[in-house]
Amino acid sequence: MCGRFTQSQRAEVIAKTFQVENVSTLEPRYNIAPTQSVATILQRGDKKTRQFKLLQWGLIPSWAKDTKISSKLINARAETVDEKPAFRNAFKHRRCLVIADGFYEWQSQEAKQRKQPFYCRLNNGGAFAFAGLWESWKDPNGEVTESCTLLTTDANELMRPIHNRMPVILSPEDYDLWLDPEVQESKVLQPLLRPYAADDMQVYAVSTKVNKAANDQAECILKS
Repeated sequence: MCGRFTQSQRAEVIAKTFQVENVSTLEPRYNIAPTQSVATILQRGDKKTRQFKLLQWGLIPSWAKDTKISSKLINARAETVDEKPAFRNAFKHRRCLVIADGFYEWQSQEAKQRKQPFYCRLNNGGAFAFAGLWESWKDPNGEVTESCTLLTTDANELMRPIHNRMPVILSPEDYDLWLDPEVQESKVLQPLLRPYAADDMQVYAVSTKVNKAANDQAECILKS
């Protein structure tokens, strides 16, 4: 699964990288946790233009009775996302890019009886996009909450010694297809949800400082 990630790029960098306008001013984030606000890009309905949007991390399906379910739906397995009731409608109609520049994963170390955190990013250190889904949920008072989840897939060769899963990182040439709400066939979308090329990534151990979500400083990504 993916339970923490980073997004430290400036608004102007995001606008250029993802070809989107009206990007909100963003504070660098080095330890984003579930239920917090995350930067995303989506397309609504028949609009062909990309929209920058801050969404809550942790999907709340439109049929949910309350928001408690969101903490259980921070990730969706790519292999079954088109079948699960919580995700299948969003998979067809509401896909998004979740902007990041790195993520954390924990490796169990039985000899030390602890889990060692690792930081994972692209070799160039730049921004990239997780494959995401989004939903709009309305409470009994009519207040709307828009939320999202990250898709995960099998780990690549680099990640496998740490964990058997990794978030889906989309290739830039696949952004348009993933965002297009008119594309709904699983056979077209599933090939995009593959493990990212291991040769284009780097992974290194970091301090257990990242274990606490309250710690959101650049020190979290320093090599330990």
